[in-house]
Amino acid sequence: MASNGTAPSCGLESTVFKVTLSMVLAVLILVTVAGNVVVCLAVGLNRRLRSLTNCFIVSLAVTDLLLGLLVLPFSAIYQLSCRWTFGRVFCDVYTSLDVMLCTASILNLFMISLDRYCAVTDPLRYPVMVTPARVAISLVFIWVISITLSFLSIHLGWNSGSEASKGNDTTRRCHVQVNEVYGLVDGLVTFYLPLLVMCVTYYRIFKIAREQARRINHMSSCRAATIREHKATVALAVVLGAFIICWFPYFTVFVYRGLKGDDAVNEVFEAVVLWLGYANSALNPILYAALNRDFRTAYQQLFCCRPGHRGSHEASLRSLRLNNSQLSRSHSRGPRWQEEKPLKLQVWSGTEVTAPQGATDRKPALSCTTCANSLLNCCKSLWGLGFLHRQQRCPSEELSGEPLPEDTPTTLSQEAV
Repeated sequence: MASNGTAPSCGLESTVFKVTLSMVLAVLILVTVAGNVVVCLAVGLNRRLRSLTNCFIVSLAVTDLLLGLLVLPFSAIYQLSCRWTFGRVFCDVYTSLDVMLCTASILNLFMISLDRYCAVTDPLRYPVMVTPARVAISLVFIWVISITLSFLSIHLGWNSGSEASKGNDTTRRCHVQVNEVYGLVDGLVTFYLPLLVMCVTYYRIFKIAREQARRINHMSSCRAATIREHKATVALAVVLGAFIICWFPYFTVFVYRGLKGDDAVNEVFEAVVLWLGYANSALNPILYAALNRDFRTAYQQLFCCRPGHRGSHEASLRSLRLNNSQLSRSHSRGPRWQEEKPLKLQVWSGTEVTAPQGATDRKPALSCTTCANSLLNCCKSLWGLGFLHRQQRCPSEELSGEPLPEDTPTTLSQEAV
């Protein structure tokens, strides 16, 4: 949201400081634009990432990308020159875009937390609860709230005080005026209520995953559960902590301006907390995309597409040759394979499964779900649909080969009750 400047100098008389500040702001803008472009390209070029869950991540990336292209360059110029030189009409458009895109970015983070909460607490009903229609309604809700608090409020003067003078020198000033009602409503709707819900949802996610990991740790001999639990705690703390650190100072100042007046806060301090909030748009591609294994694979294919394609092509040729050789050997052995009896395998649920003929030389492989295996794998899967489908083998099961007890929890919904 746009900062405030009331004097030509803003305390930037030092040339060295101006050059350093210019480089820092330029790097921040480039990281914001490049990071969110990579997220959009990864989803557009990888069919595996085209899912309902990633719709909110794409919406977040598009919002932050527009912020980096339409708002941050003008904010940097305004911050360095300490005066607005683009006219009064564009000042209204600039401030409206600033408020709208920052609000939409925060509400997208809010929707991502709700989506992950539904996936963790009730994974069996998740495909029923999260439908394309509801995702579309959520996205429309995000932009309706953002436009109402930005373009509609600013152009109708809902944010201006009764004593605000309309004869201000707009060639030097371009900032969002805040009165008591607008400051409280915008602060609650845009930040404080979403922050409260995000804290509750992420705490609930962590609690469920931790209880699941402890039960599996008692049933198996996975000694790395404690280390993985610590790493998962750090991951969730980084996600929520980055949001709080970036936006809490600014909205505290924003509400204080509404209560005490537009000029009640020091300009330099307000500029610092403003750009700290902007920095969240540069961190979002890392926190909400790079933590997902599917996104990391898409990034590798995007930046190293030729080596990856060659390696996968060679691997497929090798596997095809190996299968052909095994098939020829099986045909040469004659009818002995047809005389073998089917093998009955006992799986962990207590039922018996008859193996097909010709598969008696293979050992049965028992697997446990990713969330039940460790807390780290569960939390790493919070940002993708792989949370519901991926499976991996537990080390204790590979060594012992014994079936797990029948009361072993298979979904997080059992622990959420």
